Amino acid sequence: QILVEMDGFDGRKGIIIVAATNRPEILDSALLRAGRFDRRVVVDRPDVKGREAILQVHARQVKLSENVDLGSVARMTPGFAGADLANVLNEAALLAARQDKTSIDLSDIDAAVERSVAGLEKKSRRLSDKVKRVVAYHESGHAICAAASPGADPVQKISIIPRGIGALGYTLQTPLEDRYLNSERDLLNRIITLYGGRVAEELVFGKVNRTTGASDDIRKASDLARRMVSELGMSDKMGAIHYGGDQPNPFGIGGASRDVAISEDTARMIDQEVRALLEAAKATAHGILVENRDLLSRMAEHLLHHEVLERGELHEFLVQTLVDGEAVELPEPPPPILPVASLDTTTDDTGDDPDTDPGADAPDTAPDAVPPEAPDPQAPSAASPEPTADPDTVPSSLPRRLAREDAHDADTKP
Repeated sequence: QILVEMDGFDGRKGIIIVAATNRPEILDSALLRAGRFDRRVVVDRPDVKGREAILQVHARQVKLSENVDLGSVARMTPGFAGADLANVLNEAALLAARQDKTSIDLSDIDAAVERSVAGLEKKSRRLSDKVKRVVAYHESGHAICAAASPGADPVQKISIIPRGIGALGYTLQTPLEDRYLNSERDLLNRIITLYGGRVAEELVFGKVNRTTGASDDIRKASDLARRMVSELGMSDKMGAIHYGGDQPNPFGIGGASRDVAISEDTARMIDQEVRALLEAAKATAHGILVENRDLLSRMAEHLLHHEVLERGELHEFLVQTLVDGEAVELPEPPPPILPVASLDTTTDDTGDDPDTDPGADAPDTAPDAVPPEAPDPQAPSAASPEPTADPDTVPSSLPRRLAREDAHDADTKP
């Protein structure tokens, strides 16, 4: 249709055609041929300066407290797109209005970012003591493995409060800066951290009592390891050769297909390399948690009593992590704004991923039930998909009636 409409234009008519898409891979090649569209503008996720500028635009429509520094919010939200940032201020405005506040303060932004990352708190969900204990040890295992892995993204918060769809707990990691490259060591640290939850369960409760909670961790670790071997050239045995990967159908119909044909022997060798890499990472996680068994128990018991471990308190625990008998050196705890990372840097918690929002990885850990099947997110090292968000922020004249909304309407968008 657009090709038909473009037919017959010439340089004297002064007509400019502008088109936009977020699925360039499915466009007709005739549309992309030279002479059709002369300029292509790629809009990527913003860097820290871009995020601050976007926040300043949306902040004009809301009233912020004097203690809110948009620069700090921008630095602590790597991976957020413009719609994500708008949604944070939107949620913060709703939270402030429900508490009869006259302006948005840091605590409102703190809660809004956490809601964007992990979903809405499910205060009505009652967990048994057995399930809570499994989740506490699982999340503590993630955090200790991250602390013991040199160069891994620091852990920001651990929670065993149910959130979102089937989310019983989560562990948040955040990079110290925008990351454009990942080394092999960075990817191995991520796999070790992902296995920390399953290894903690096996160490404390025994292999026969391991739960379905680690299913998403295992899937993400396996996908990442396979990419390292077959696409990123990080296997000495397979060499720096691109063996292709699974390419999903762009229309969502049918199964995935490989973009490069390989022999059965090569596929078998890739599987062996992936298995060896994953087993080595799991063995490393096991060694870390065995050496820090006492710390694992103390962190889990703290979570069972307080449900949340963050910032100063979390830092006090994690600086006690031992590696070869010596305490690790960790950066100072972050300022009081919850950071969030893109999907490829956020530690998954305990089950099937409920959605595809960046950092919203908080699946179920229930040992007696498998959560419903949910859509798979993108591979850990791929760019996370754009979350659904309203780009408009709530104006400062938000009616006070929002403050009287019931708790079950807390996820209502304006």
